[in-house]
Amino acid sequence: MSTHRLVRTITLSVALGLAATITVTTAPADSGMQVIQQWKIGGAGGWDYLTADSARRLFLSRGTQVDVVDTQSGRVLGTIPNTQGVHGIALAPDLHRGFTSNGRSDSVTVFDLDSLKTIQEVKVPGHNPDAILYEPKGKHVFTFDGRSKDVTVLDAATFAVLTTIPVPDKPEFAQDDRAGHIYMNIESDPGQMVVIDSRKLTVQATWRLPGCNSPSGLAIDRTHHRLFSVCDGNIMAVTNADTGAQVAQVPIGKGPDAAAYDQKRGLVFSSNGEGTLTVIKQESKDRYRVLDNIKTQAGARTMALDPSNGRVYLVTAQFGPPPAATAEQPRPRPAPLPDSFTVLVVGTH
Repeated sequence: MSTHRLVRTITLSVALGLAATITVTTAPADSGMQVIQQWKIGGAGGWDYLTADSARRLFLSRGTQVDVVDTQSGRVLGTIPNTQGVHGIALAPDLHRGFTSNGRSDSVTVFDLDSLKTIQEVKVPGHNPDAILYEPKGKHVFTFDGRSKDVTVLDAATFAVLTTIPVPDKPEFAQDDRAGHIYMNIESDPGQMVVIDSRKLTVQATWRLPGCNSPSGLAIDRTHHRLFSVCDGNIMAVTNADTGAQVAQVPIGKGPDAAAYDQKRGLVFSSNGEGTLTVIKQESKDRYRVLDNIKTQAGARTMALDPSNGRVYLVTAQFGPPPAATAEQPRPRPAPLPDSFTVLVVGTH
C-alpha cells in the first residue's frame, strides 16, 4: 500500500463572503475497522434513521414501527407499534421518554424509555415530520417537517405544541450544540444550513454551504465547534459552527444520508448508499484525512455510532427491481425484499 499523499488545495468563497484556503489530505490508509457482525432482523418494509443509547440498545425505524435491538446480542428486545411513516427517534433519558417522528400521520409518538410502551401520540401542524431532536436544556422536542418546510417545537413534558418555525426549504438532519443553538441542513441546491436559537425558538442565521448540494446527514464536534454535512457529489462539507465559514471539503462515497463524529477517537463517518462507510481522521479542527472506505452493503446509507466502543451500526436489506415510475415518484427506489432487513456492525476485533 502506497504511503504517498495527495494534497488538494481548494479556494472558494465561504458563507460570510470571505476567501478561504481549504486543505484536505487524502492518503491510502487503513482504519482497522471492518464489518464484524451481521444481524438479520427480517420483517417487511423500509427504514430510515437509527439511534443508539447508553443502555446498549439500538432503535430502528421500520416504516410502521420501531424495533429495539440489543447491541450485544443482536436480539430484538421490543417494538414500538403504530408509528406510521416513522423517520427518526429522539431520546430524552432525563425524562425517561423517547419520541418518534411519524411522517405519514403527521404526528409524534411518545413512549416510555424503560418499558417501550406508548404514552401518547401527538399530532403536529407540520407535514411529514422527518428528523427529530430532543434539546435537554429547554426540554423541547423539534421535528423537521419536510413537506411543509418548517420546524415544529413541542414541550417534552406536556407534549404541547409551542410554535412552528418556517425555514427556506426542506429541512434535513439537525444537531444541538448544547449551548443554545440548533443547526439543520436544508436540502437545496446549493445547500444551506439554518441556525435556530433554541432558547428564543427563532431562526438566528442562514448560511450557504458552498459546493454542497442536497445536504442530508449532519454530525457535530462540540469541542472544536465544527459541523459535518454529507452532500451529493461525494462531498462532506465542514463548517465553523461559530461563523458559518466553510473550513474543509472531504471526499466521501456516493449516496450518503448520515454522518457521525467520534470525539474520543477523532473520527468522522459518512454512510453511503453505494455500500461504503467513509472513515475520516480529524488531524486538527480544520484538517482531515480519509483513512478508509469500508465495504458495507448497497443501501446502507443511515447509521448510528456507539461512542463507548467506537462501533458503527448500519442497516440495509436485499433489493428487488424498482416499482414502476409514477408522477409522484418518477425515480422510484428498488423495493427491499421481505425478511432481508439486516443490521451491519462495523468495528475492530
